[in-house]
Amino acid sequence: MKRVERHKEAYGECIGHQIARPMGSARIPVCVVMILLATSAPSVFDESLVYGQVSPTRLVNMTNVSTDNHVLAVRHKARYHIGVEDFELEQAVRRAAQQHHVQPALLLAVMKAESSFNPTAISKAGAVGLMQLIPETAIRHGVHNLYDANENITGGAKHLRYLLDRFHGNIRLAVAAYNAGERKVDRYRQIPPYKETQDYVKRVLIYYRSYKKDGWVTPLVIAAPSTHVSRPY
Repeated sequence: MKRVERHKEAYGECIGHQIARPMGSARIPVCVVMILLATSAPSVFDESLVYGQVSPTRLVNMTNVSTDNHVLAVRHKARYHIGVEDFELEQAVRRAAQQHHVQPALLLAVMKAESSFNPTAISKAGAVGLMQLIPETAIRHGVHNLYDANENITGGAKHLRYLLDRFHGNIRLAVAAYNAGERKVDRYRQIPPYKETQDYVKRVLIYYRSYKKDGWVTPLVIAAPSTHVSRPY
């Protein structure tokens, strides 16, 4: 978790296809082309449609612009980070979100803003891992191994839950407190007047809306009585 006073710094999914039938022996099975596209599409095509055309020499040319009808259309989904498997990260996010009544889209948004999904990231202030937890916050929420994806994400979810409760469900204030600390938000009773924090909140909210649009929304149900009312933020 960042502090203002201590500054710190897919696979493709097929959605339908048509393939040209090149002349002579240049025919290539659809599945082969799809595998090539899914595993070799550059990051510049992230979150967009990637078109692959099979040339007569059996080369697969990729572009994000459809030039004709004889192409494969593949949804290239951005991977998170090479240091953690997509499945492992997504399962940890879902589990922590359900356990601590925080929307997975919000967890992912904070994670993206904090570490860009780098499980070994360390800030100048000593914040560590996917959710950039400082040691004090990690101890508070029972995190023993800051480099463990499950523990780090769970600790971040616990802290977000705590901040959401503290600021009565106000996401903007909770996110600001995640960056600047809750005492700073208490002092100003609004997002603190620090450019870093204000930019951080805007960035997280943009990511949050994007992940919600992508379907990262889970209906949250309280399994046991609580002293506060948790809502599906």
